[in-house]
Amino acid sequence: MSERKVDGWIDDIVGALFDPIIVMPGGWGDDLPEWLKTSIPLERLMMNMKALKGESPTGTDAEACAYLNTASLTAPMGHDWTQIYLYIATKVYEKWRTKESGVTMPEDIRVDKLDRNQMDDLNRLKAWIYDQRVKHRKEKQRGERHQAKEEAKAKELETRAAQPSFF
Repeated sequence: MSERKVDGWIDDIVGALFDPIIVMPGGWGDDLPEWLKTSIPLERLMMNMKALKGESPTGTDAEACAYLNTASLTAPMGHDWTQIYLYIATKVYEKWRTKESGVTMPEDIRVDKLDRNQMDDLNRLKAWIYDQRVKHRKEKQRGERHQAKEEAKAKELETRAAQPSFF
């Protein structure tokens, strides 16, 4: 097993736990329910396990639910995106929330299936969310490496300045 492959797995695990939750800009990200926030890293770890078995990594149901939750608070959604949101909210709510609360998704807003176009839209959203997470992680790592180089340069200059010069 190559060192590069192991580093990639470690990066994916750290990303699953610490990558930001991608939300619709507009200030509603802080208002996500705690149960949803805590389900996201768990679903990301499960996605990592699927990726190890050859499945293409993507955003998770919980991440899509979080994004659509904030989108619904930012601006009205059309019929298809409302159906997608209610579908993904039904799946996520009943997977994570009902175990502790005993509450199920109300029947009048429950959506158990999507048409093909809606499912394609959901899959594109999840792929986009994953891409945004990875992009953010890589930018953060790049910034950290740049900062470490700058600090090393500054330290080297300090060391040189502190050494006596005989020439």
